[in-house]
Amino acid sequence: MSAGQALGSGAVEHDARQINARHTEVAPGEIAIGVIIGRTSEFFDFFVFAIAAVLVFPALIFPFADALTGTIYSFLIFALAFVARPFGSLIFMAVDRNYGRASKLTAALFLLGTSTVGLAFLPSYADAGVWAIILLAVFRIGQGLALGGAWDGLASLLALNVPEEKRGWYAMVPQLGAPIGMIVASGLFAYFVSTLSAGDFLDWGWRYPFFVAFAINVVALFARLRLVTTPDYAKLFESRALQPTRVIPTVKKEGRSIIIGAFAPLASFALFHMVTVFPLSWIFLFTREVPSRFLLIEAVAGAFGLGAIIVSGYLADRIGRRYLLGISAAAIAVFSGFAPQLLDAGNVGEIAYMVVGFILLGLSFGQSSGAVASNFSGSARYTSSALTSDLAWLFGAGFAPLAALLLASEFGLLAAGGYLLSGAVLTLAALAINKELVGKN
Repeated sequence: MSAGQALGSGAVEHDARQINARHTEVAPGEIAIGVIIGRTSEFFDFFVFAIAAVLVFPALIFPFADALTGTIYSFLIFALAFVARPFGSLIFMAVDRNYGRASKLTAALFLLGTSTVGLAFLPSYADAGVWAIILLAVFRIGQGLALGGAWDGLASLLALNVPEEKRGWYAMVPQLGAPIGMIVASGLFAYFVSTLSAGDFLDWGWRYPFFVAFAINVVALFARLRLVTTPDYAKLFESRALQPTRVIPTVKKEGRSIIIGAFAPLASFALFHMVTVFPLSWIFLFTREVPSRFLLIEAVAGAFGLGAIIVSGYLADRIGRRYLLGISAAAIAVFSGFAPQLLDAGNVGEIAYMVVGFILLGLSFGQSSGAVASNFSGSARYTSSALTSDLAWLFGAGFAPLAALLLASEFGLLAAGGYLLSGAVLTLAALAINKELVGKN
């Protein structure tokens, strides 16, 4: 690295550390707050796009297709972010090594904010033709690349910087961002859908949540920079060997654990979409129910999921993460057998499906990051955890709404239950063969 590069690489972090010079201790509570804010920002972006992929993009971007086909096209573009995410990790890991973590986070969250606000100004197919589809895909890829770069290692740092007997409790903290982001996104869309006419909503109402997402990204950036620029944070990362390593040597060293770690949370990641994106698309396409009502059901069920995540921290510290993940995966497998019937059983069935599904999701999803973070050697933990997270989301979540909708529309809801069952089986298999995870729990 040249002298000029070195000067530029440290400028951002130097200025920020001067601001934080008096703040030298990073307590677990502060790390937890930074983690929650960061994850809430990411998941809010995620759910805003997911909801728009069902309610907006089929009509606005794919008006030439029927509703089902348009939704399938939207879900294909939805998946692009998960395909791009590992590449974002590779790109921004290099930025981290050469220019520092503050520079990496600033660049990644700037890209995320730019891509998100770009979606707010997305033209319709009627106005821009095929360019509307291209722009939608480009902005979605931008979001995926940015999410790969937004990995800050805070979750790993949090898990390592707490007492051994509280590892499970603090491991669930990063996962709280998922239900919080979903509740806010669902409530926001429910408000606009219920108060605006269909024409106004498709014309301009749907764009406001994307502006909100941009504002939350700004808050998340400063919350994270406040932590990563403190001297004590840097010392903790150095002492814990949580530094970015080159990908190829890391994969050679930790490849087995990365693959097993990617498959271990598949049950929760498959269920993640089976209680969020997929049921919304099914209700919207195949029932006469008002979307705003189901969005509110999702928000309320998300509160149950939030509570279940908290409970997972308590349980994990008493029975172990591995056992909790295994029990949750088995419960999800059982749930897959009758979940489709609940979703197709009217209002009461829908509520039962969502509440039970979110409770199971909270118990399993609450410890998925903890299991991943504890699985790697110190020198490779930062990069290995990032790659494992990317692959887990790609395999377990990226194509889940698309696969579930295709299966359900072609073979009925029972087939969607089969997809969920496959995720549970893979999780149980990964846990069974992961001797390292057994030993550490």
